[in-house]
Amino acid sequence: MQHDASARRSATGRLIFLIGPSGSGKDSLIDAAREQLTAAGVKIARRIITRSAEAKGEAAQGVTAQQFEAMRAQGGFAMHWQANGLSYGIPQHVDQWLEAGSAVLVNGSRAYLAEAQRRYPDLLAVLIDVKPQVLRQRLLARGRETPDEIEQRLARNAGLQAFNDPAVHVLDNSTTLDAAVTGLFKLLHDEGVIRYLTQPATEPQKRIT
Repeated sequence: MQHDASARRSATGRLIFLIGPSGSGKDSLIDAAREQLTAAGVKIARRIITRSAEAKGEAAQGVTAQQFEAMRAQGGFAMHWQANGLSYGIPQHVDQWLEAGSAVLVNGSRAYLAEAQRRYPDLLAVLIDVKPQVLRQRLLARGRETPDEIEQRLARNAGLQAFNDPAVHVLDNSTTLDAAVTGLFKLLHDEGVIRYLTQPATEPQKRIT
């Protein structure tokens, strides 16, 4: 793991740090909630990753290892870490968003959580949880890994599911994306990140009085 050593200045906005095992559906949840998050004033950080821009997955910015290191050396990242042989960076402008009073959602990493909590004391940590049997079915349906690889992934995920931190809010994504999106917005409302609960685009938003 890598991180910037300097502590960040206090900010008006709040950082939402989304974590979860591979296959838990973080990217799908962000995509499904994106329009409503934007309408609620929540900004979504785009990660920078040392992988091919053609790689499947989230809409991240792919860079070479050399480009990533140059950006890090120039102070281009608010946060950065390594996982699964890749380097991940969160652009420095998220601090400007926070200082301007915006809530910011970041697709984060459990391994970086403690450092993120140190740098952003009011951070809202959200763990995306999926029941093992559901995750197994999803991975098999995706067809990108062998059965042995899936079982190895599930074994690694079991360690994350055993992760117990009272400061981390658990959001279940074992049923439908709609249910997970609803749960996310309820959490953001309960935590005071947003002032009202959003409804689907076809329905008017109902403000909370």
